Amino acid sequence: MRLSVIGCGYLGAVHAAAMASIGHEVVGIDVDAQKIATLSAGEAPFFEPGLSEILSDGIASGRLSFTTDFGAAAGAAVHFVGVGTPQIKGGYAADMTYVNAAIDALLPHLSEGDIVAGKSTVPVGTAASLEPRVSDTGATLVWNPEFLREGFAVQDTVDPDRLVAGVPAGEEGERAAQVLREVYHPSVAKGTPFIVTDYATAELVKVSANAFLATKISFINAMAEIAEVAGADVTMLADAIGHDARIGRRFLGAGIGFGGGCLPKDIRAFSARAEELGRGESVAFLREVDEINMRRRERAVELVVQGLGGMVFEKNVTVLGAAFKPYSDDIRDSPGLDVAVRLHGLGAKVTVTDPEAIPNARRQHPQLTYVADRDEALTGADAVILVTEWDEYRRELSPEHASGLAAGRVIVDGRNGLDPAAWRAAGWTYLGMGRP
Repeated sequence: MRLSVIGCGYLGAVHAAAMASIGHEVVGIDVDAQKIATLSAGEAPFFEPGLSEILSDGIASGRLSFTTDFGAAAGAAVHFVGVGTPQIKGGYAADMTYVNAAIDALLPHLSEGDIVAGKSTVPVGTAASLEPRVSDTGATLVWNPEFLREGFAVQDTVDPDRLVAGVPAGEEGERAAQVLREVYHPSVAKGTPFIVTDYATAELVKVSANAFLATKISFINAMAEIAEVAGADVTMLADAIGHDARIGRRFLGAGIGFGGGCLPKDIRAFSARAEELGRGESVAFLREVDEINMRRRERAVELVVQGLGGMVFEKNVTVLGAAFKPYSDDIRDSPGLDVAVRLHGLGAKVTVTDPEAIPNARRQHPQLTYVADRDEALTGADAVILVTEWDEYRRELSPEHASGLAAGRVIVDGRNGLDPAAWRAAGWTYLGMGRP
């Protein structure tokens, strides 16, 4: 099948390459000429495991191409729209500028029977507002939300845990759903759940999933706050309640909280949309979820200050990580980078290291010092704080090895990913999040 993908950022580039990898002919379209040039050369403009390989394979096979010309969308059976919906400046709502611009640019190139499949995370009600503009061309609008995890995006696109299609009622919707089944034929053939529903439900599936995950993370971080004053260990607490099948252990890792380009802005946009619908009280708890999340960053800074005897001015602090999560170079709303900036503001000499995210971090926060090599970054440190769970920090760095590099013996575990007993036995002052 011939497909077009409008928007070649994180979502669109992965989707285009993944669709080509399962046999479709795909053209990716974006207004950013530099991004298109990079992708056309078979190079990923950001770090995502597995993406470079399927990009280069797709380009070489001739099934995958990229362009700035929206006219290239003509003739495609399905047009995926995967542009960003960032938080508006000065507010919580989602900025729909890019979605509206993408639809406007696509409309002249649609034909009778085409499918326009929205993948962007949007406020509920968006599809219903866009549908008349699309249907005037004879095309059908569906909403097909993505559920990608950064670091596993290729896997999640090729082999998702579920597929959701919000379609119009009647025969038109049935036909559109069938076309999407054909697009995702390998997943459908292996029995992946394919849920066909209305527009509003499809839109809510994505934001409610993110809201639930954010709530679970902030719940355990709220328990960490209690554990810290009660003398309890939040990691053992999470293990204990995680054995309950109704709760589960995943996303119960207390630490400095969540970040990235989805969870923070999505729960804020969800709150804003609920207010617009007159049901703000229904998701009022998400404001507290957000506040708990932000408080954990401040707590991490407090622990560094505590470990250094109450003063970080002119002290050398090494921050292990810059990306908001491992296996990514994404620094959007990175909790760890926020902690680094706050420490710098207190007068600390902050050195940040990360396997992938240093170029992005340097562009955004040039006031910090960046060192690519982990051991070089640790050399001379008075205190160290783990903020991103890369294996080379969490599993491959021994306290004995770190002792031979650092000047001080203070380790703040912002992800509760280290063994406190091992670090303390090696002479370090270990400070965890919600741990005695």
